[in-house]
Amino acid sequence: MTRTKATELLQISVRGVVQGVGFRPFVYQLATKHDLKGWVLNTSGDVKIEVEGEKEALDQFIVELERMAPPLARIEGITAAGAPAKGYTQFEIRHSLAEEGKYQLVSPDIATCEACKRELLSPEDRRYRYPFTNCTNCGPRFTIIEDIPYDRPKTTMRHFKMCPDCQREYDAPLDRRFHAQPNACPKCGPFLELTDSDGRTIAVEDVITEASRLLKEGKILAIKGLGGFHLACDATNGEAIQTLRDRKRRSYKPLAIMLATLEQIKEHCFVSVEEEKLLTSPECPILLLRWKDGSSVSRKVAPELKYLGVMLPYTPLHHVLLRKTGLPLVMTSGNISEEPIAKDNDEALRRLKGIADFFVVHNRDIHARYDDTVAFVGRGKMQLARRARGYAPYPIHLPFRAKEILACGAELKNTFCVTREDHAFISQHIGDMENLETLEHFANTIELYQKLFRIKPQILAHDLHPEYLSTKYAKERAGEFTLVPVQHHHAHIVSCMVENGVQEPVIGVAFDGTGYGSDGTIWGGEFLIADFKGFERVGHLEYVPLPGAAAAIERPYRMAFSYLSTLLGKSALDRELPFLRNIDQYEKEVMKRQLEKKINCPMTSSCGRLFDGVSALIGIRARVDYEAQAAIELEMAAPDDFQDTDSYPFSIAEQDGVKVVKLSELFQAIIHDLDNGLPVSTISARFHHTMARMVADMCHRIAAERGLRTVALSGGVFQNRLLLKLTADLLEKEGFVVLTHSLVPTNDGGISLGQATIANFVFSN
Repeated sequence: MTRTKATELLQISVRGVVQGVGFRPFVYQLATKHDLKGWVLNTSGDVKIEVEGEKEALDQFIVELERMAPPLARIEGITAAGAPAKGYTQFEIRHSLAEEGKYQLVSPDIATCEACKRELLSPEDRRYRYPFTNCTNCGPRFTIIEDIPYDRPKTTMRHFKMCPDCQREYDAPLDRRFHAQPNACPKCGPFLELTDSDGRTIAVEDVITEASRLLKEGKILAIKGLGGFHLACDATNGEAIQTLRDRKRRSYKPLAIMLATLEQIKEHCFVSVEEEKLLTSPECPILLLRWKDGSSVSRKVAPELKYLGVMLPYTPLHHVLLRKTGLPLVMTSGNISEEPIAKDNDEALRRLKGIADFFVVHNRDIHARYDDTVAFVGRGKMQLARRARGYAPYPIHLPFRAKEILACGAELKNTFCVTREDHAFISQHIGDMENLETLEHFANTIELYQKLFRIKPQILAHDLHPEYLSTKYAKERAGEFTLVPVQHHHAHIVSCMVENGVQEPVIGVAFDGTGYGSDGTIWGGEFLIADFKGFERVGHLEYVPLPGAAAAIERPYRMAFSYLSTLLGKSALDRELPFLRNIDQYEKEVMKRQLEKKINCPMTSSCGRLFDGVSALIGIRARVDYEAQAAIELEMAAPDDFQDTDSYPFSIAEQDGVKVVKLSELFQAIIHDLDNGLPVSTISARFHHTMARMVADMCHRIAAERGLRTVALSGGVFQNRLLLKLTADLLEKEGFVVLTHSLVPTNDGGISLGQATIANFVFSN
């Protein structure tokens, strides 16, 4: 007699990024493969599955559910529980279920997949050259979602009714466009228009062909993309680039470029294996690559720099345009100065009217502004300099369960952070909080994150600096929240600790340009003993005055003047140093009086200002056009093949129980090298070696007293890949465990994560 095998039922919950990535059709196919019956549906908090069949098939189903998940899915947890069989006769995909208070992870926008690219470039395909081609494996996500669960009526695609062909794809569980919410084609989807600078539509047979012609003529185009507008021009045309710079009021700050293929990128830049993986990844960031000398890309794209910000096309529009144009194209954020990127058609026409000659617009609304991510490879791993498209709003996992907190971030390179359970949602790059437009973008995006992730924070963390717009925003909401002020450099170190999953106390080295200190001075060259609950400042760079405060940041020669006057005495200013010859005599007298009488001369221990001062002293950069320009060009001056590991002297003194790095010997030695005619490249290399040895010496002293062997390196100065490599290598060689950033920016874009963590532990007792 044949025995019938028992039927069992499993109730399964899958959490993570499992909506909008083809997960339900994957489950359908997997269940069909194993002859299992039941259903799958999206909820506001997870993907739920009820599946019944033979035990062996169910066991294999669970294994393959995680192991064979779609490429864009990120499974964070699977729970399964047995239940009485219900006698299902088929497997079906059910309608989404909204659940009060539950939240679901939202996928970032993802670059065009290979399957869609093949369709896009195939003349026989119905989506040939269609600039909005996508499927469940690629395309817009975060920028079009208005609420969860992720269904078409809750996206900006709700305005487009699918044609019969698109609807068939959307309804077919075995099609890769099954429930692809942005699904569309030329018959039923969004479309492009070309306008002049006054917003008048220009009738053309093909928008991309005409846009390509205009770019070849040297025109500047504003092009609407996934998360906002780019300003584009021919990257080989120096005159067009200069016009763009003049109009955008961006004289020197580097511009990003886009090339059609990886092979073309390799014609202009050196590309390592790690860099190639990042360039071709679904995230498709702007990557800072070493520039080849023979490149036809104009040096005006990134003046005085060795590295070029490069990305591959990540939307169908970009793929078609780059191939049609046949040129490297500048693709820089569509804004003026540090304003937010423009996202709406009318807004772009208003704000970019004086910059772009023509506009390529479309009628798919962008719900969330979304800049391009910027990354580089340092010490063999990716490091984000700007976290946005492709990465946000995917969370950072916390090594603890957090309260619901809002952290407002810093002034420059702002992000905010909201926490819930074991997730920290760091926003996409907001920008420099120096104008009302950015503040509005900041506030609107906070509302979006709170809505998407069902977060109602009761605690609000902010920087100590009273004049930051993010701090003022926090204080204006004091009646709604419990406010927690957080010291800037403590937040830097804790953000690095959280990213690395470290909770025990560390030696924190926080090097940046500006951060409000607990003593009311400007910090930036700090050595801390830190954990999530608090910090002790155990060392710092020697204080010097900032003559003219903000003026000294904009004019690094003022920092060089201050270091010489403060550390070496007034007689040092009588020397025939090249940088002094270029300062107006009246300004010299003003600075002398400021320093003597301590007028508008706040004290700083900033490492960023030290780099500025050395850069100006040795004749590299006297005035800056963008943040950290002097320090960046100082790094660029150091030769790649420098073998001389000589460094300059410095001393460490104890002052009131705190270790202070004294810098007078360092400046005397640099001046000695200048007097002896040493090349700037040698001085730069020696200075970088000195800074690395300075960190190592300080960490050794602190370790000897405190017994700590883990060092966290954070702050914008550690975007300097030469300094980071020298410092981390030296520390590791001497037995320290070194923590550095990767998915969280080491600059102020990572501050909000540290703020949120510290605020959580303030209330943990």
